[in-house]
Order: sequence, then C-alpha cells, then structure tokens
Amino acid sequence: MLQELTNLSITAQEGLMLYEDMVLGRTFEDKCAEMYYRGKMFGFVHLYNGQEAVATGVIRAMRRDHDYVCSTYRDHVHALSAGVPANEVMAELFGKATGCSKGRGGSMHIFSGKHNFLGGFAFVAEGIPVAAGAAFQSKYRREVMNDPNADHVTACFFGDGATNNGQFFETLNMASLWSLPIIFVVENNKWAIGMQHVRATSDISIYKKAAVFGMPGFEVDGMDVLAVRQVAEEAVRRARAGEGPTLMECMTYRFRGHSLADPDELRPKAEKDEWFGRDPIKILAAKLLELDMATEQELKSIDKKIQTLVEDSVKFAETSPEPSPDELYRFQFAEDE
Repeated sequence: MLQELTNLSITAQEGLMLYEDMVLGRTFEDKCAEMYYRGKMFGFVHLYNGQEAVATGVIRAMRRDHDYVCSTYRDHVHALSAGVPANEVMAELFGKATGCSKGRGGSMHIFSGKHNFLGGFAFVAEGIPVAAGAAFQSKYRREVMNDPNADHVTACFFGDGATNNGQFFETLNMASLWSLPIIFVVENNKWAIGMQHVRATSDISIYKKAAVFGMPGFEVDGMDVLAVRQVAEEAVRRARAGEGPTLMECMTYRFRGHSLADPDELRPKAEKDEWFGRDPIKILAAKLLELDMATEQELKSIDKKIQTLVEDSVKFAETSPEPSPDELYRFQFAEDE
C-alpha cells in the first residue's frame, strides 16, 4: 500500500536530530568525493547523496547500540546513522588501522561490532540472509533462552536490483515462516548500476511482493524523512512485539553516479533534474521552519557543527597509522576480547 504522511508526531528536538543526522550523511559523502579525487581513497566508493532520508528515517527510529543494521556496498551513511563515529568510518576509507574495520574493509565493508552494525557487503543481496540470521538469533535468545533483553530489531537495507535476486525471495519466505523481528528496507533509486528498474522486473511495485509472504508491505516517499520514520516506527513496533517482518519500499534517488568511477551518462537529465528538486534535507528544513520547530540560525549552526566534525575526521584519518605488516594475517578468525 502507498503510505503517506498522516500526521507529524515529532518534537522540535527530534526534528533537529533528524536534520543533523541527514546533514552528517551528506557532508561526509561530499568530503569522501573530495578525498577520492585527491587520491586519498582507493578502490570503489559508492556515495549515498540523495538517499539520506531512508537511512535516517529508519535507523534513528531504532535503538542505537541495541538493534542491528545490515547494509550494502553503499554503507557509509548507514554506519554513521547507526552511531559509528565519523572518525572511524573516515579512517576505514583511508585504509588506516584506526578504522572501524582496522583498515581491512575499505568503503564496501564497513563493520562495527560494538555498534551492532553488521557490515557493508560487496555482492548484491549478500546482506539479506545475514540480517535474517541476526534476527533469528534475537528471536531464539528471547523465546528459547528466555533472555528478556533480546528484543532486538534488525533493519536490512538493499537496492531495487537486489529484489530480483533469489536471496531476497528465500529470505522473505523464512522471515515470514519464523516471524522474525526484521525490517526489509528497499532503497528503490530506480537504477541498479546502469539497469533501469522498470526494465528489470516483472512487477515494478516491489512492496506488493510482501503479500506473497504474508507480511505487510509499504511504499513510502523516500525523500521525506518524516514519512519514512512514520512507517519505520510501526515496523519497529511490530518486530519488537513479535508480530514479524515488514517490507518497506522507499522511493528515492541517488544524486551521484553509481560509484565515483561512474560518469553517470545513462540517466536522463530530465529525470535527474526532477529528483534533484526533491532534496530530502531541504524538504525537512522547510518543514521545520514552516512549523516553527527551528530557526534559520539553528539549522546553520548544525551545518557548521557537522562541517567541523567531518573536517576533523579527515585530519584523524590522515594522521592515523597504517596497519602493521606484522598483522597481515590477523583478524581472519575471532579473537577473545
């Protein structure tokens, strides 16, 4: 079903928190582009510009350091929203030992056990069954081991291209059968690398596929963080109450090419211009100002604060040590803490 924003159920403090979280994601990604083109980062780097309302709307409706988040190779902003410090994410992108994956993961493999951030994954749809595993262990611990604290919810993010992969269908089936506490979040940005979504699937309305597995499915405006948050809050409630999984299809758009190596010549200019006019950060800012929940000065103060934070993360990354050659074979296996 198409889910539209029916009411504004946030406080001014929450609105400013959502704004700050999205600005952090955007500013961080812009800085990543600068550092990549200056030769500070290597390999593939996939940026999240334009999709911030999805990460913020879902993850900030969850419990930080308690619930689980599973991402894709476009994972920097998911990690930031989940509470992984900008210093650790930037250092990881620089391949430094202080990175959240000790410099071993780079852009596509951000991971932080202490923040319950289960990683970015290079292969399409790879994280979907991993997320189901996290949800299963929560359910098992709660219902079999009688752990009252195991009321975790897992959010699993993936793109529209992943929904044509067998792991999508198999995992939704298992999640429904076992009534897992998981939210499947489709970030439908209309393009799977260079393949247009409408040319790649039998039914372009992904949320309708939820009905086959007996779970609720919602289509939501992925450029409106308040609309995303509203649906996410209900999905989180259902999951934590033991009512099973939810599928969210967030209609969004990436403002940059597939990766920083993509010249972005396939997408029509008219399409891009239309979506550029629906910047999620500007949409929220206008709403906060309209409802007297924030002033221009407050928003500018947040912008400045985040700019400083991101600049500091670059300094931290630049001055951090490289991984030691002596530890080349370390972290292949789990270690006792």
